[in-house]
Amino acid sequence: MLNVVAAVIHNPQGQLLLAQRPLHKHQGGLWEFAGGKIDSGETAEQALVRELQEELGITATQYRPLLTVEHHYPDKSVRLNVFRVTAFEGQAHGAEGQPIVWVKPENLHDYQFPAANLPILKAALLPDIYYISPEADEIGGDLLTWLNQHLAQHSFLCLRAKQLTEAQYLTLAQQVAELCQQRQCSLIIHQHYKLLAQLPMAKGVHLTSQQLAQLQSRQQLAISPEQYLWVSAHHQQDLVKAWLIGADAASLSPVCPTASHPAQLAMGWQVFEDTLKTAKLPVYALGGMTKEDVNLAQQCGGQGVAGIRGLLT
Repeated sequence: MLNVVAAVIHNPQGQLLLAQRPLHKHQGGLWEFAGGKIDSGETAEQALVRELQEELGITATQYRPLLTVEHHYPDKSVRLNVFRVTAFEGQAHGAEGQPIVWVKPENLHDYQFPAANLPILKAALLPDIYYISPEADEIGGDLLTWLNQHLAQHSFLCLRAKQLTEAQYLTLAQQVAELCQQRQCSLIIHQHYKLLAQLPMAKGVHLTSQQLAQLQSRQQLAISPEQYLWVSAHHQQDLVKAWLIGADAASLSPVCPTASHPAQLAMGWQVFEDTLKTAKLPVYALGGMTKEDVNLAQQCGGQGVAGIRGLLT
């Protein structure tokens, strides 16, 4: 197994940096996120800083783990330790003569990548805040009108409506999908993965922890590699299984006390941070979150925060 690092690098304009692989190398001519092999005796973090200095002439100053990807090509196996780099010193350039380009997230699919990069492409588009819709009776009964007033542009929305039948959920999801398309939002349906075929505008599905426990592989679901598979997790074992079955992201809860589950014991930020030390996929803090908790969640190793009441207001 070849161990390498890869960097999803952001600039202040919200663009992402891509580099083109030399034609004479493996997967030559394709585009990728900058990085390279971890040398003997190096940590992944040390390799990240060194590779970006050598390849791009920059020094990463703020970065955090994003995910781990293992991919098996016919001629080699690769483990990608992927970091999100949010600040750096220097002017990025192709220090080894390779072409580089800054790309808006919505234009990433205009470039061809090695197959191992698909999970990175999906993770690169994940937001700091993952919105979960409230139940209709919590906001007066008209969820569509409420979302029309509160749904932010370019956000990710999990449509959670446990009180509806599958048929009722499909009708609501079709209406919400149109709203999401207008706002350029990514709709993630909750639980009802079998409805994905009838909701072509949906970007993926979020499974409950009970569904995760019963799932043996991603292939059991009617979900394409390009669609997102989110899962709800409550323990480290859930995160391990989520990564093994090929989930793209997870919510971990409850981090703080919540109004919806006042009797449920919250894990607190320290346990959240300790649990994420071995996580290999992007994880969101869920439970009692507000927008002000994003930085704290990221300092603890999370991707950001997820929530209902404290976020969509």
